[in-house]
Amino acid sequence: MKIRKAVLADAKGIAKVHVDSWKTTYDNIVPAEYLKRLSYESREQLWKNSIPNGGVYVSETSEGEIVGFASGGKERTGKYPDYAGELYAIYILKEYQGNGLGSLLVKPLIDELQLQNISTMLVLVLEDNSSRLFYETLGAKKIDTIEVEFLGQKVQELVYGWSDIRNIFKK
Repeated sequence: MKIRKAVLADAKGIAKVHVDSWKTTYDNIVPAEYLKRLSYESREQLWKNSIPNGGVYVSETSEGEIVGFASGGKERTGKYPDYAGELYAIYILKEYQGNGLGSLLVKPLIDELQLQNISTMLVLVLEDNSSRLFYETLGAKKIDTIEVEFLGQKVQELVYGWSDIRNIFKK
């Protein structure tokens, strides 16, 4: 597996991972109709707009297929003054999960945040998403619970934080 900074040409591959991962990860968590409405085209446009801002990394096979990505940067809400950075998204195709790829994708993002003098980070994750255990394994602590809505269905989202991202991979 190769981990590298995303380029604009990766938008289509990232969009595919994004949509496919939502459909496997959030099945029975968010309404099926919401998942059905997700489109590669709209996600591709989202990533075409996001990649130039930086903080997006991809994992690709030796054949050049994108199978995972992570994105992050400055914390977006302003509601958590003790946390300057944020892991916005990390998605890996189901068949590639559980092999350490998540850590490999998070590492360059943490390095990038540190270059911006950011040493704290948070991530939001749906409570019923078992991937939240990944963040706990990396030392994140639950700092808040918020409610979000998908097509009228309310679900709980957990806010996890790291008070010092420099220690995440020092074990």
